[in-house]
Amino acid sequence: MAKDPPRPPGPFRPGFWRSPLRGPWLTAVLGLVLLAGISVLFVTGLLSYAAYNPRLGALNDQTPGKGILGFYLFTWPTDPSWLYRLTQGVHVTLGVVLVPVVLAKLWSVIPKLFEWPPTRSPAHAVERLSLLLLVGGVIFEFATGILNIQLHYIIPGSFYPLHFYGAWVFIAAFAVHVALRLTRMWRALRSRRLAEILRTDTAHTVPESPDDSGLVAADARTATMSRRGALALTGAGSLALLAVTAGQSIGGPWRRTALLAPHNRNPSDGPNGFQVNKTAAAVGITGEDIGPAWRLNIHGPAGTLTFTRDALLAMPQFTAALPIACVEGWSTDDQTWSGLRLADLAALAGLPDAGSVLVESVQRGGSFSKVLLAANQIRDPRSLLALHVNGADLSPDHGYPARIIVPANPGVNNTKWVGNLTFRT
Repeated sequence: MAKDPPRPPGPFRPGFWRSPLRGPWLTAVLGLVLLAGISVLFVTGLLSYAAYNPRLGALNDQTPGKGILGFYLFTWPTDPSWLYRLTQGVHVTLGVVLVPVVLAKLWSVIPKLFEWPPTRSPAHAVERLSLLLLVGGVIFEFATGILNIQLHYIIPGSFYPLHFYGAWVFIAAFAVHVALRLTRMWRALRSRRLAEILRTDTAHTVPESPDDSGLVAADARTATMSRRGALALTGAGSLALLAVTAGQSIGGPWRRTALLAPHNRNPSDGPNGFQVNKTAAAVGITGEDIGPAWRLNIHGPAGTLTFTRDALLAMPQFTAALPIACVEGWSTDDQTWSGLRLADLAALAGLPDAGSVLVESVQRGGSFSKVLLAANQIRDPRSLLALHVNGADLSPDHGYPARIIVPANPGVNNTKWVGNLTFRT
């Protein structure tokens, strides 16, 4: 029988990891929390992608070449109007809240990353590969997600395909890991009662019984923290992050607590005093682009119809109370928008049963300067080409002279500074 090769020094040695807290029970508790939390994260992430209606075409699809990974896609509904605000708010807030749990879980299993020899059999090699993809995937997904919600685009490439494909790699490794470890996790959870752990102070905290998990320290130090303390510290970190993050999605007075929100919580007073993703100046919109010479062109079977803003204002106006919700997790409270219904503009273009509409901004290039809206979005009576908000003209930063507002639509698809609407079958 071949002997194992000599162990490298440092973390590969059994005596290197000496915390008495590590063991199957603590790892199982943290794993159970992540099993529930990551499942919700994955589902809300899939919904976030579906909300862009990528099936309409390349303009809406930030992840070309996804193939079968888009099997679940469906036409995103417009009701309830706060749907995207809820799903994306949960996705971002939960992702931030789980950071301490992820770090605690990685700490609890770090000896497994330094097993020696690295593989002992084909089955062990599969398990090790899944562990590598799992750890690398969770770090990549959480890192790119947090950088995105803080608007730090320092990773080469587009966030959307990186995060999308990274999620599928990670969830595949996660599923394999759960399948391999679920029985062991359940057995570990049943090995100790939570009430007993919560009653045990630091002085009485001892290592778990040795087993084949490789997590229990062979030569444990005296405990400096109890297991209940470790759980409390992790939980307190998650609660603190919840307190300084969730307000950007919940809104109301809670918005003032969103200290980690990348956007100003109270940008200004007045009708236009709510969050802005990109300002007019940031995307190169000039006074000439949105001044008196601005025109809206509507294209369809009836030909091309051109309107000044005054001509649009002379048409029947409708109102809708709708929020704006963004992929970064922030959202506004309901704002009262007024303008022309997209359904009426479709009829004006000679296509009352339009299957989609191409919306083009006067913005020169850049992501989401052109988007496609689906038939159900056009038909919804709350879908507007908005000219006013909260009783006042739109500000330049909020899309003057005209912008799209559609219920449950991701914020970037509510195009600002609209110059062309092309209705299609």
